[in-house]
Amino acid sequence: SQQQTQLLREHFISLGKGIIETALCWWGNENSLHRLITITGIEHLDQAAEKGKGVLLLSAHFTTLEIGGRLLASRHPFQVLYRKHKNPVFEYVMHNARQRRFTKAISRNNTRALISSLSNANAVWYAPDQNDAGANSQFIPFFDILASTTTATSRIAKISRALVIPFFQIRLPENKGYLLTICPPLENFPSEDLHQDTARINRLLERVIKEHPEQYLWAHRRFRTRPDHAPPLY
Repeated sequence: SQQQTQLLREHFISLGKGIIETALCWWGNENSLHRLITITGIEHLDQAAEKGKGVLLLSAHFTTLEIGGRLLASRHPFQVLYRKHKNPVFEYVMHNARQRRFTKAISRNNTRALISSLSNANAVWYAPDQNDAGANSQFIPFFDILASTTTATSRIAKISRALVIPFFQIRLPENKGYLLTICPPLENFPSEDLHQDTARINRLLERVIKEHPEQYLWAHRRFRTRPDHAPPLY
C-alpha cells in the first residue's frame, strides 16, 4: 500500500540518520551534544540511586539507540548490555567507544556480570526486543504476530531485585534534537507469571513504537524464528 511504501521510505531515511548519529555520539564534542537534549523523568533514576537500588533500564532497538545512550550518559551514569559484533574490527571500535562513554559494557551472554552490576546498585541499559530462540524464550504476540521473545527480564529483575525503568529516545522533527523519556518504575513487576510479564513488556514497546514507527529498527528480522509448522516471513 501507499502507506506502507511511505513508512518504508521514512524508515530507511531514519536508518541513514542513525549511522551519522552513531559517529557523532562516539566521537562528537560533548558541549555540542548538550544542546540537543530534552529529558523527562530523570528523577526516577536519581531516586533509585538514592535508595541504593539497581535499575534495569528497559529499552528497545531504535535507530536512535546510540545517540540516545550517549545523551543520557551525559546526565546519569549507566552501563550497557550489548551483543558482540561478528566483525572483529567493528567490534573493537564499538566496544572501545562504549567503554569510554558508559560506565561499563557487558556482553549480552554474561548474565552473571549483569546480575552483579544490578545487585551493586548500578543502572544497566537492556533491550529484550530482538529475536531470541534460546531456552528462555517463548512465543509472545508482538504487533499481533507471534515473536520468539526472551523471558529473562522477569528472572533478572527477580534475582537482582532491581527496578525496571523504561527508557526511550525519539528524534524530534525540524532539527530540534532528541527527547529522552524515562518512565516510572514498572509496578508489580516481576510477577509469578513469566509469560504475562513478557507480554506486558511487548505491549509497552508496541505503544512507544506506534508513536514513531519509522524510528524503530525494522531492519532487524524480529520474526525470524517461527512457531512449529508456521511459514517463514523472510
